[in-house]
Amino acid sequence: MKLLTGLVFCSLVLGVSSRSFFSFLGEAFDGARDMWRAYSDMREANYINSDKYFHARGNYDAAKRGPGGAWAAEVISLFSAEL
Repeated sequence: MKLLTGLVFCSLVLGVSSRSFFSFLGEAFDGARDMWRAYSDMREANYINSDKYFHARGNYDAAKRGPGGAWAAEVISLFSAEL
């Protein structure tokens, strides 16, 4: 768990160094919202084996936001894989 926390922190620091901190956080928030919307759509659709499609759609939408969105999608994907 400490290693995972360290990796998340390092990736956050590296992502923020390339852009403004507040724009990065805004992109990360919007990317997390995209991932949540894809998850909600998956729950609503309730089709068998549709999780990969909705996960890919959430990642795509979040990554379009910029580096912050891509970072949020990566972190959420990492944590969802651990569960």
